[in-house]
Amino acid sequence: METKRLGNSDMNITRIGLGTWAIGGTWRWGWGEQDDSNSIATIREAIDHGINWIDTAAVYGLGHSEEIVGKALREMKDKPYVFTKGTKIWDSAGNVSESMKAESLRKEVEASLVRLGVEVIDLYQIHWPIPDEQIEEGWETLAKLKEEGKIRYIGVSNFSVSQLRRAEKIAPVTSLQPPYNLIRQDVAKEILPYCEQQNIGVIVYSPMASGLLSGKMSRERIAAMDP
Repeated sequence: METKRLGNSDMNITRIGLGTWAIGGTWRWGWGEQDDSNSIATIREAIDHGINWIDTAAVYGLGHSEEIVGKALREMKDKPYVFTKGTKIWDSAGNVSESMKAESLRKEVEASLVRLGVEVIDLYQIHWPIPDEQIEEGWETLAKLKEEGKIRYIGVSNFSVSQLRRAEKIAPVTSLQPPYNLIRQDVAKEILPYCEQQNIGVIVYSPMASGLLSGKMSRERIAAMDP
């Protein structure tokens, strides 16, 4: 499978990666109940077919997605790159909030390392730039965690150009993860050209518009769905 270097990193990643939002199972923003054994089999199949990176997030299934990725990794001799995201935190009742405070991010990174069963995370991303006023603190914290060897590279998701510039004043941005597909292409106007200019790698999410472009969504199927 064709590979391309990701931004300023030394990682040559396949053009297609495996996203793991759905395998988080049932939670507030989940995709319904999942069979963990099928999820692990899917990860194995993706790697067997040449995909060399997995993208997940701490909040997917409130930690469950990372745990499943970790279980799959333990069975692999040749392990893929592992990318995850933080800043979405939750309480014991499953209520999700946002934080880029230093103490919170450090706890998140440590928890992700345990769930994934790895000593270092290949790419750690700020999931959403919320609250905006904490961007600098969050990015400074990730830069320090990189220096400490907990993270190899640091990236962002859902950032605007102005937010990217603010982060770059502190430390280089390895990658941006924005939504992009045949329906939603607003990032092509300003954000993608800026990333190319700054050598910021781009790994898009929702390339199939959350299944809308998969060919499985018909008017009849939508009409039959619960309101």
